[in-house]
Amino acid sequence: MDTTVNPQDNFYRYANGSWLERTDIPSDRSRYGSFDELLETAEEQVLEIIQEMSDRNAEEGSDAQKMGDLYQSFMNTEQINELGISPLAPEIEQINSIHDHDDLLLFWGKTQKYRFGNPLSLFVSQNQMQADQYITYLSQSGLGLPDREYYLRDNEQSQQIIDQYKTMISEFWNHAGWENGEQAAETVLSVEKQIAESHWTRVENRDRQATYNKMSLPELNELTSNIDWIEFSDAAGFKFDEIVVRQPTYFSAFNDYFQKIDIDDWKQYLNFHLIRSNASYLSSEFDQTNFNFYGRVMNGQEEQRSREKRGASTVEGSLGFMVGQEYVNRHYPQEASDRMDEMIENLKLAFEQSIKELEWMGEGTKEEALNKLSNFEAKIGQPEVWRDYQCVEIEKNDLIGNLRRSARCEYERNTGRLGEDVDREEWGMTPQTVNAYYSPTMNEIVFPAAILQPPFFDVNAEDAVNYGAIGAVIGHEISHGFDDQGRRSDGEGNLRDWWTEEDEKQFNVRAEQMVEQYNEYNPIDDMFINGALGLGENIADLGGVNVAYRAYHNSINNQPAPVIEGFTADQRFFVGWGQVWRTKYRDEALRQQIMTGPHAPGRYRALGVLSNMPEFYEAFDVQPSDSMYRKEDIRVRIWFK
Repeated sequence: MDTTVNPQDNFYRYANGSWLERTDIPSDRSRYGSFDELLETAEEQVLEIIQEMSDRNAEEGSDAQKMGDLYQSFMNTEQINELGISPLAPEIEQINSIHDHDDLLLFWGKTQKYRFGNPLSLFVSQNQMQADQYITYLSQSGLGLPDREYYLRDNEQSQQIIDQYKTMISEFWNHAGWENGEQAAETVLSVEKQIAESHWTRVENRDRQATYNKMSLPELNELTSNIDWIEFSDAAGFKFDEIVVRQPTYFSAFNDYFQKIDIDDWKQYLNFHLIRSNASYLSSEFDQTNFNFYGRVMNGQEEQRSREKRGASTVEGSLGFMVGQEYVNRHYPQEASDRMDEMIENLKLAFEQSIKELEWMGEGTKEEALNKLSNFEAKIGQPEVWRDYQCVEIEKNDLIGNLRRSARCEYERNTGRLGEDVDREEWGMTPQTVNAYYSPTMNEIVFPAAILQPPFFDVNAEDAVNYGAIGAVIGHEISHGFDDQGRRSDGEGNLRDWWTEEDEKQFNVRAEQMVEQYNEYNPIDDMFINGALGLGENIADLGGVNVAYRAYHNSINNQPAPVIEGFTADQRFFVGWGQVWRTKYRDEALRQQIMTGPHAPGRYRALGVLSNMPEFYEAFDVQPSDSMYRKEDIRVRIWFK
């Protein structure tokens, strides 16, 4: 903390100022904060597990053999450097043998499982309209830069990134021993710009109703008459009779222009994306060129993470739940789950109380909201059923082959679910992931083991701080069920309109206030936060802190709590929240976060919510002359009075 700062003016610096002053971003990171501190710990623990496995003479096909040999295949830099680009030779040959656009479509179908250079992304997930079933989805894809805006924005900064991007493409060509790298870079950029122009924006892609367009196969063929979807699905390795098209106008446009792009241009595009998606696993010149752009240019990293850490990440990427099972055995105490169960029940009760007290919502909508809340499920720490990796064969000296076999296994697991009952035990994150999530189709909140540690959660800490930190994070995930998109699903996880017209209008008025509030924040240069893009996260933050505050006071029966080291319980609660979001960014990473990320930078997550809460004003005696003060008529209150 920096208690020389007035909390009424800048609570973020008050709660974190000394940390901000003494902390440097590690040279191999683009940002550093509370999440990253936990991530470092989890990385070290996972690396220790994997290195231990790699030192064993494990039985063929065992978990230890698979984890250890995959790690060894990544760490064998001598062999990797000797091989150069040769591990990609079979796919390069397939690309270069493409003769026409029909061949191109079949290639895209066959390589769905590998996801490189594919403007058509096919996958299976829960049916949002019927959450007890799986359905096939079709989504836009195909760009090498993080977002369409990088191609379309006309400013000096974007042009510099485009120039560096072209340099990377040209260098890849040189490393591969191919000619005309500069011309290839222009071609790839031209193809990607056409794709980008038809991409939906990130704000448009947030709309769960607009992105749910269920079609029969004949309807899909009518939308995209130049694509034979029966042949495409045969090549992709699974059949579907109906499909949800997430961005119909993208596919309508793509249907028109993909045949107009010369087949040789597509082949250059495919060769680039083949290299780009595998560069980290190829010889050092490819690896370094890839880092120079995606690490240095895009994120401001000064140096690449150690080979050992990257090796551990590679194992996690392919065998994540296998690693997670060992991680939980070593590093996750049962008392953390027990304490979390208690907090979650307290938070759900607090949310229930708040829904019942809402003055702007009608009784019918309240009843639906309460039913949804009562159906919430929580998964804490680790899965009950662990993922099976029998389908993955790992060889010590075949890195690219290992990754291909892993991708094929996951793809077949995903597409093989079609027609099966929904797996209610499935987790979308491994236990060693420092994060949490809410699933609207499952209507569940999930908290992996790795996030249940200080500063987010400490079984030995006093309640005010824990409720301000992990309590507000739990509340955040619960509130996602009631943010502008989560609220569209009912208690069974189905996308269904359960709101009255007047209640929806009242909700939208409050949500628009939040958009306007965050639109005014200017973290760097002339870049302002996109309030519409971050609306769901900001609503969840606001709901999370409010419900955690109420749950904390419920937990002490609304009795006075002791003052500790001069801080009241409410002050400690808010400091707990403020310190969760301590974060430092490199400028490049901050710019990318603003353009592409739904989460506001940490400073604004701390300040934005608290400036709307009268409880914060009372705890720190915030007055109209203070910087944190917002007029009462513009303070955002959605799920709380």
